[in-house]
Amino acid sequence: MAGLIPRDFIEDLVARSDIVEVIGSRVQLKKSGREFAACCPFHGEKTASFFVSPQKQFYHCFGCGVHGNALGFLIEYEHMEFVDAVEELARQLGVDVPREGGSAPQRERTSPDLYEILDDAARFYRQQLKATPDAVEYLKQRGLTGEIAAEFGIGWAPGGWDALLKALGTSDARRELLELAGMLSRREDRTYDRFRERIMFPIRDGRGRTIAFGGRILKGDDQAKYMNSPETPVFHKGRELYGLYEVRQALRDIPRLLVVEGYMDVVALAQHGIRYAVATLGTSTTPEHLHKLFRVTPEVVFCFDGDRAGRAAAWRALEQALPEAKDGRQMRFLFLPDGEDPDSMVRSEGAERFAARIETAQTLSMFLLERLSAEVDLTSLDGRARLAELARPLVAKVPDGAFRHLLAKELSARTGVEPESLTKLMGEAPAAVAPSRRVRARVPIQMTPVRKAIQYLLKWPELAVLVRDPDTLAALEQPGAALLGELAAWLNGHPNATAAVVLEHWRGTEHEPALLRLAEIEPLVSAAEAKTEFVDLLVRVAGQGFRARTERRLEELIQKAPGLSDPEKAELRLLLEAKNPRETGV
Repeated sequence: MAGLIPRDFIEDLVARSDIVEVIGSRVQLKKSGREFAACCPFHGEKTASFFVSPQKQFYHCFGCGVHGNALGFLIEYEHMEFVDAVEELARQLGVDVPREGGSAPQRERTSPDLYEILDDAARFYRQQLKATPDAVEYLKQRGLTGEIAAEFGIGWAPGGWDALLKALGTSDARRELLELAGMLSRREDRTYDRFRERIMFPIRDGRGRTIAFGGRILKGDDQAKYMNSPETPVFHKGRELYGLYEVRQALRDIPRLLVVEGYMDVVALAQHGIRYAVATLGTSTTPEHLHKLFRVTPEVVFCFDGDRAGRAAAWRALEQALPEAKDGRQMRFLFLPDGEDPDSMVRSEGAERFAARIETAQTLSMFLLERLSAEVDLTSLDGRARLAELARPLVAKVPDGAFRHLLAKELSARTGVEPESLTKLMGEAPAAVAPSRRVRARVPIQMTPVRKAIQYLLKWPELAVLVRDPDTLAALEQPGAALLGELAAWLNGHPNATAAVVLEHWRGTEHEPALLRLAEIEPLVSAAEAKTEFVDLLVRVAGQGFRARTERRLEELIQKAPGLSDPEKAELRLLLEAKNPRETGV
């Protein structure tokens, strides 16, 4: 059984996550002042009451009251278990999930060693490329410079059967790792290098670690042109995209991604200044690919050969893409002339003309409707009815929203079937949101000085440095003072924490509901006023605590009278004078 995930890791994961990116990849957000707004994904509404705060890394709906951090959103929206949500957040950031105690699964125990051996293999192949003039000359003939080859880590797998095995398999443990990493093949009793005499393209994950390889032969013969690593504990080809790491390194903002089919296509386009190309790894586009693409950019252009095989592949991509066609996203299809690929096209016509092709790529809706229209006779009633029937299950995959409505309207124009009738034929749109919840009435919360001070710390955690003695604050006889002191002490030890991290630290405790409720309320002061106001709140909290302690002591002494000692009588006199300064002579 796998061990527990360390609490510090979870809090660090929440701190490193961008809640706008996490939610924005699933819900269409619009900038609203310093926050982002949307129609709530958890209950039906027509006006935006769902807000996401980049500063607090917190979301809140003023309609149904749902609120939380990035981890909480994944749990609520994707219906994930807590551990699954942690692993999903870690996967998006490209980090491994550590475990404490227990026996971790094979992947968790071996991943660090696999990454290391794969990086060693990448270095080995790069060294071999420098020593192989034929391979270097081939890359030069393809128009690649040494700089671009170095950026993508291109290498060379030498001939023979065991060059890599001899170089890296220096122990039984390392040979086992090479085999587990997919770098070796086994036939009967013989173990040998999987990649031989091939240009090597390392495939990197979001952290830049080598997780697999693609190899291309130099000359056409009876071997497959491309060979990919097999599935391993760190590599799943249906999830990865070649070149995505390099795109994110090259571009600060990524308004578009171009999905091509080959490694050389990605590298050649980068060589010509088109730095936003990625490639699927010998497989059709998968839902995992699409999720990863739209976490990075709002627009995806699929590029295929214009022949029958290319258009068939494009259609498969379209079928996968329809459930991801949410409002705010754009998908287009670029078809190249028969016999051409992005590599050959950009070398023959240059980057400017190739970029112009991308700009005029066919929209998803146009590709869908034109492809289906070509299969029927639109001049006949039967043909138009057939078009409606062919399109119905496809359009039904599109999430509810403006795009689905416009697609149905365009289909209506081609078939003559009223949009309302088409909608009924297609049935209910797939839910683009989680199941709705009832809007609940919010009971106003009385904002005491303690609650306001906690609210300020959630909004401006840096104010915690003003709390000189959190333990004394926590000991005050005030409702919530213990939490205020504990929160201030914790924030002093975690100076970069946000409200989201605070909420994660107190997840599952008795204080979580109160912290969530206070985090959703915006302070009525500006950032410039916050410091002065917070100090004033601390003074008021301390004063109230002192008065409460005085009242309790006074009550104790009064109940004890007349059996008071002389010092206790003097103390009682002082307390009464302090409470009623005009009454003397006690």
